[in-house]
Amino acid sequence: MQDELLWGAAWLRRATNSDSYLSYIQNNGQTLGADENINEFGWDNKHAGLNVLVSKEFLQGSQYTLQSYKSWADSFMCTLIPESTSSHTEFTPGGLIYKPGGSNLQHATSISFLLLVYANYLDRSSQTVDCGSISVGPTSLREIARRQVNYILGENPMGLSYMVGYSNYYPQKIHHRGSSLPSIKDHPDMIGCKDGSVYFNSSGPNPNVLVGAIVGGPGEDDTYDDDRVDFRKSEPTTYINAPFVGALAYFAANP
Repeated sequence: MQDELLWGAAWLRRATNSDSYLSYIQNNGQTLGADENINEFGWDNKHAGLNVLVSKEFLQGSQYTLQSYKSWADSFMCTLIPESTSSHTEFTPGGLIYKPGGSNLQHATSISFLLLVYANYLDRSSQTVDCGSISVGPTSLREIARRQVNYILGENPMGLSYMVGYSNYYPQKIHHRGSSLPSIKDHPDMIGCKDGSVYFNSSGPNPNVLVGAIVGGPGEDDTYDDDRVDFRKSEPTTYINAPFVGALAYFAANP
């Protein structure tokens, strides 16, 4: 809840340029936890995204009262740099950002998006990230994001694309009702709410290919069992796909 207050104020400041929102951000950063170095960005914690967003106004608008947000954004980036003394992000042996729990690719896609956004902010202001013993520039941040994107699209130990319909080898049995049920052309009769079990428990591939959907992804050992019952790995979600669109847009424009 606290992160949402700052997140909302930051976007309202961006939209309106109102000094009232600027004051709120200036006065409540530490009170509402923006300085907490949590190495994630997603539906449940917006602090990393908040710090990157507000940093733009410091880097490009010379709002020096917001310098602390740049420092907090730097701290987040340093957690992703293996050579940094403050690194505490876990990677799989194949190089994927990994956090325990379900739908792990939400972390890889959202963090990749933030890396690219922050790299652009740094580039335009000729700034770097101070990670103690090393200084990290925009190129290094983009390279981390590029490796995550390539992993998701098939450059991984299994050679599997985690985006459905991309390449010739991708998950066939995703945890998605519309994808796992037969189409109305093949089954014109109504399928009741509790009548889908036979399709859910089927050992065959889903009849409808949900092109573009990204599943939850592999485990910490880079393995993925194509099993729709294991929803933590096989379920596609909007909060996985949404940030990935931004990363793909960047690399499409900057091949």
